[in-house]
Amino acid sequence: MKTNIAVKLKDGDQCTVVGGTHAGKSGTVRDINTSKTGHITITVEQKNGVRFKTLGKNVFVQAGGKTK
Repeated sequence: MKTNIAVKLKDGDQCTVVGGTHAGKSGTVRDINTSKTGHITITVEQKNGVRFKTLGKNVFVQAGGKTK
């Protein structure tokens, strides 16, 4: 059984996308928004400068090289 641990996202966090269109990509959290329906959307900036948007539920936040 999977368990989801709530983690507060913040600008500058390293993250890895594990679901959705961008699964497998990683980068730095740059912009965090909450939609009218309550879903969290974030912009992820990769090391090469490419940015993409994804849902907060699709990412794992990394702190100090370890996944939370």
